[in-house]
Amino acid sequence: MLITGATIIDGVAAKPLEGKALWIEGNRIKAIAPRAEFGTHSATQVLDLTGKFIIPGLMNANVHLMGAVLLPGVLLRYMDRYEELVAESAQISLKNGLTTVFDTLGMRRPLMAVRDKINAGVVPGARVFCAGWIVGLDGVLSLDFNQKAKEGLGPVLGEELNGMCAENVGPALSWMSPQQVAQEIRRYIAKGIDFVKYASNEHRWGDPTTSLVFSPRVQAAIVEETHRAGLTAQAHTSSIESLHVAVEAGCDLIQHANITGPFPIPQETLELIARKKTGAVLFPFTRKRYKWIIDTCEVDRAYLRTAEANCENLLAAGAKLLLANDGVILGPTIASDPWLGKSWMAPGDDNLNALDDGHFLWLQAMEEKGMPAMEMLRAATVNIAAAYGKEADLGTLQPGKIADLLVLAKNPLAAAANYRGIERVIKDGKVVDRDALPQVPILSKPVQAPTEEVLAYREHKHVGRSGFPMCPLCSS
Repeated sequence: MLITGATIIDGVAAKPLEGKALWIEGNRIKAIAPRAEFGTHSATQVLDLTGKFIIPGLMNANVHLMGAVLLPGVLLRYMDRYEELVAESAQISLKNGLTTVFDTLGMRRPLMAVRDKINAGVVPGARVFCAGWIVGLDGVLSLDFNQKAKEGLGPVLGEELNGMCAENVGPALSWMSPQQVAQEIRRYIAKGIDFVKYASNEHRWGDPTTSLVFSPRVQAAIVEETHRAGLTAQAHTSSIESLHVAVEAGCDLIQHANITGPFPIPQETLELIARKKTGAVLFPFTRKRYKWIIDTCEVDRAYLRTAEANCENLLAAGAKLLLANDGVILGPTIASDPWLGKSWMAPGDDNLNALDDGHFLWLQAMEEKGMPAMEMLRAATVNIAAAYGKEADLGTLQPGKIADLLVLAKNPLAAAANYRGIERVIKDGKVVDRDALPQVPILSKPVQAPTEEVLAYREHKHVGRSGFPMCPLCSS
């Protein structure tokens, strides 16, 4: 494939490349040079993209391809279709310009199965790298996620589902010595995960206290064992001390580094993150969404204000910033549930958490915070590739690298909104048929009309003791 006429923003040069053509051979970039230097033959596919802009394929440093499974209804309804849910999310990611995603929380087996099918070309989808479960946390039906749901399912099914999540790296590790934890990390890595994510502090949102899951000694052992295997290590943090300890332990990146409870990141820790070049994943909100959450949501305003201030302070400190959003597909049926309406994940055209377009909102939010345009592009591409140790193949448009790129109608360096103007997605050197994705809509399909049974049930739904009380003294 020979692409001509377009302005190339390669993610390396300080300015866009004009007057150059891009040659793809197989799934790699062969050369970038003036058009006159290239010949063609009968097998060459020539794309004249005069007036368009080419950028590296976008990445997302933190997605949950089966994130909806954290909801008990989805967990049970689709127990035999987890791989399909992962494939659907990977395909929606690719359709919207994410050529590579890093899944940081999910059941290992279905994630790895779909990852391998995508790599083998059996199914289309964004390139997937996965960690499996967060080391140190219990399964989906636990205090770390949803303990109440377990009570109604019984011990056998509850154990099965939690086992599919936590396997040998659950909360029992918090009782172990550094050497014992390292041994379990070795066992988990041997199962085929791509990187390790561990919990520096707990995941029990709404608890008035916070605590470390692992001591500094154990965190250092986890990172060392992970690096020994040639993989990258990252931490879940949501407090000042868990963030600082994880950076000192040598993590390659920190997830949602801007979330530190009601207290902002101290200058000492900001400087440490910048000095060690630790990848700092941010979850920023647009001004519009931030105002809506403050006015509407049942959240601690101090937490939210601190998270926004941390974004600006990390940017000012020169930290290596990474785009991510906990991206998940919930779909229109789940989105119609009232409980979601007062959540920061509430549906709308500015929902950062949405896997299909949350990355565009991340770029808009950081543009509003004053992040330079070229640095925003790098936060969505090469910074992520480098933090995950994939920069030899991904993240920039350079000879020898995998040919993942987007064709945009307008210059993304002129306005973050222009990232939405995707005209073509090319992954592994091939143009993606975006209209065919997702192949099997499950969560993303339109809301279905109520069945005959549901309509019949609704007809008599008002019958019962919850209606008009005979005696006001008994109404309670």
